Amino acid sequence: MALLIRKRVLTRATASTNAEDDVPNLPTPLVPADSVAGRSLVIVIAIMTFLAALAAGAALLVADASAEWRREAGSEASVQVRPTPGRDIEADLKSAAEILQKTPGVREAQVYTKAESEALLTPWLGKGLDLTELPTPRMIVVKLDPKSRPDLESLRTELSFAVPSAVLDDHHIFVERLGEMSRAAVAVAVMIFILILVTMGIAVASATRAAVATNREIVEVLHIVGAADNFIAQEFQRRFLALGLKGALIGGGAAIAFFALAQMAARNWRATASADQMQAMFGDFALGAGGFAVILILAGAIAVLTGYLSQVTVFRHLRRLG
Repeated sequence: MALLIRKRVLTRATASTNAEDDVPNLPTPLVPADSVAGRSLVIVIAIMTFLAALAAGAALLVADASAEWRREAGSEASVQVRPTPGRDIEADLKSAAEILQKTPGVREAQVYTKAESEALLTPWLGKGLDLTELPTPRMIVVKLDPKSRPDLESLRTELSFAVPSAVLDDHHIFVERLGEMSRAAVAVAVMIFILILVTMGIAVASATRAAVATNREIVEVLHIVGAADNFIAQEFQRRFLALGLKGALIGGGAAIAFFALAQMAARNWRATASADQMQAMFGDFALGAGGFAVILILAGAIAVLTGYLSQVTVFRHLRRLG
């Protein structure tokens, strides 16, 4: 048995060191083409790729949804007119609306009726309450021109002179909080993504060490007879690259299918309350061509990383051999 191994090793070492000789490929590779460990590694890489793609996709969805939220919030402002003793609130609303409509950069100023203003309090106070005796503020929703925004400070000063009870809110605090929330969500997704990659790297390194241990006699004889370390490492790299590519394609394909199905489900459930909440957080789950391209690039990067980690692990083993 040892003699057969040495003959096989010497033949492969000669093929690696003499580039001019036309030696045919041996039917049996240095690293077994199919094994239980190899199939297990494919499953692990597929799962890790799927989870990494979910984390990356979630980060993209939250970032896109946050940009849409901030864009919508930044395109509007609101004026709150509080009822005060001795003043006619309807006249104050009319004066404030006239000031807003003549201000450059204001596209529209919509005055809410008393019933519409009270309806805004329903999520906090509940339904069925009689608010007629309460000094409910009246609202004016202001649509801003995104290409030519008005000078809000000057507008706020002008409103305070004409209508002392009017308060202009440009939603900047809300926009800042949305930005902070989206950045925190993206940071969490990135941390999860990094942890997944680290876990996958540990799994690949363990599988490589197991493969080296299984083929220890062949590797040691190759090293003794002077086979180049690159030759030995590339044998493992090619095999693990193939395993990584197979697992990454399975995991990436599953992630693409998941987001496609989620987008279809979101469209079908759009009228439900839970779907509205999910849509508010993640949009309509539409990654688009760019998002799917990111998942495919991620799958390819994981396959390359698998091959690279296996090569590094083998090099370390060969250095210990001296």
